[in-house]
Amino acid sequence: MQVDFYQLSRDPVEAVIPAIARRIVDGGGRLLIVSAQRDQLDRISGGLWSAGPDSYLANDHADGPMPQVQPVLLSADSDAVNGARYIALADGQWRDEALGFERAFYFFDEETVGIARQAWKALSKLDQVTPRFWKQEGGRWRQGP
Repeated sequence: MQVDFYQLSRDPVEAVIPAIARRIVDGGGRLLIVSAQRDQLDRISGGLWSAGPDSYLANDHADGPMPQVQPVLLSADSDAVNGARYIALADGQWRDEALGFERAFYFFDEETVGIARQAWKALSKLDQVTPRFWKQEGGRWRQGP
């Protein structure tokens, strides 16, 4: 499985996730976005809905009326009731449950960089995991070592 580490330096996670979610949904996939912070999930939801009339992404919280039908599900835990094979960890906290998905997107910032380093070190030792690192440079993402 692949784990993409995204070091946020310029844009907040709610500005970055919609582009990744769009690629997943356009490819026929489903995404689970996890954060322990409900206000962060609300901001991410707003970003997904306000991407524009031709590009908004339907989404809802796991405690909503029909979470199983959502192409993008927002949750405080890693239970993909929408059948997602992709997971985005938005709050900088690594969760080992992400290893059960096809691909994980792990977002961290300066406040959570220590946790990210520990996760990178541990995941790099696992044969079944391919970690990749991405860093913002200006308005672009560059893959790092």
